[in-house]
Amino acid sequence: MSRPDTATARTPVQLAATVVGAVFLLVGIAGFIPGITTDYDTLQFAGHESQAKLLGVFAVSILHNIVHLAFGVAGLVMAKTARNAFLYLVAGGVVYLVLWLYGLIIDHDSAANFVPVNTADNWLHLLLGLGMIALGFALGRTARRAR
Repeated sequence: MSRPDTATARTPVQLAATVVGAVFLLVGIAGFIPGITTDYDTLQFAGHESQAKLLGVFAVSILHNIVHLAFGVAGLVMAKTARNAFLYLVAGGVVYLVLWLYGLIIDHDSAANFVPVNTADNWLHLLLGLGMIALGFALGRTARRAR
């Protein structure tokens, strides 16, 4: 006996979390591909000494790529329910806003820049944070009411 189509229907917030998670997975993978990541031979586990840049713009390290991969997996897993998809987008957005502030405060040439981040990363983190929060609230109306 087959289930009705509504049993497998995904809400807009679930679809958004799935897409965001998939993009983070792709970015994490791309950070390990020479050519997509320039100066790949300088890629280090962590620290501002890594000169590798995703698309020649965004500072990356092995740790940075692993974080993107983990964030992507979290998005795909949390997209299984509307409530968790909403939480992924909103909490993830807050995390990226905190990362943006962190990137503004630290000296990019210091040990504090262990991820690493650069000015392009800072702008991207701001846009990701605001975008994820906006998606969560715009699409997760019913998920917010669910307890």
